[in-house]
Amino acid sequence: MKIGILSDTHGSSLYFDKAMDVLGECDLYLHAGDILYHGPRNDLPEGYNPKALTESLNDMDSIIFAKGNCEADVDQMVLNHPIQGPYALVQLDEFRLVVNHGYVGAKDEIIANAKNMGADFLILGHTHVKELSFDDTLIIINPGSTSIPKDGSRSVAIVEINPDEDNDHELNIDINFYDIDTGEIIEEL
Repeated sequence: MKIGILSDTHGSSLYFDKAMDVLGECDLYLHAGDILYHGPRNDLPEGYNPKALTESLNDMDSIIFAKGNCEADVDQMVLNHPIQGPYALVQLDEFRLVVNHGYVGAKDEIIANAKNMGADFLILGHTHVKELSFDDTLIIINPGSTSIPKDGSRSVAIVEINPDEDNDHELNIDINFYDIDTGEIIEEL
């Protein structure tokens, strides 16, 4: 199973297209919010074209959105997929993923809520900074921003969950972050 994770596209169809080139074909895409609008605190990102981005998103079958702080009612009017908020809950086989933009409440509160929902993965956005961390059994992933990074690289993440070749009762979970400008794995966060 391959899960593509992105966040904070902020209306840039250019960087969304680059992100999709890097993510490739996935079983599911998770978007952690701030989809179409650049927000009043940000400059217009290169390739800002929310109409083209909307068309691309509407052509996708398997994408789930969490509501970000830049979403507006009109965004839901043009998108064919629901913008869920503050949490989007996804059950994939035995794994439960919770997606939250990360701006309502303190991070420890969001983590506690995800644990209360039985999450194995918590997907966040908002900070525009990549993160991979662990809290007990919870895996926390922030893919960074595709269009307005605050940590030096436009990025996405891919989670791959596959059976262990040596043990049918075990699973391998690989999590990688990618620079969407180069397509290369980011070795250090």
